[in-house]
Amino acid sequence: MQDSHSAETSSRASRRRFFAGAATVGAVAAAATLLHRVADAPAQENATEVLPPAPANGGGYSLSEHVKRYYETAST
Repeated sequence: MQDSHSAETSSRASRRRFFAGAATVGAVAAAATLLHRVADAPAQENATEVLPPAPANGGGYSLSEHVKRYYETAST
């Protein structure tokens, strides 16, 4: 009876370690993604493009970087 109890406790501890490890890996991955985006932020701020002024009557079409990205993602 004693061996059964210790095996069950060991199994629970093993599951806990597995899930704790999985949570740690997820947290590290999220932190790495966040740090990568923060590191890229200053480079994106410096790369601003001067756009032509908007038409006086409104409307108009401008092939901006945002529109180009949309076309790239829509075509895939």
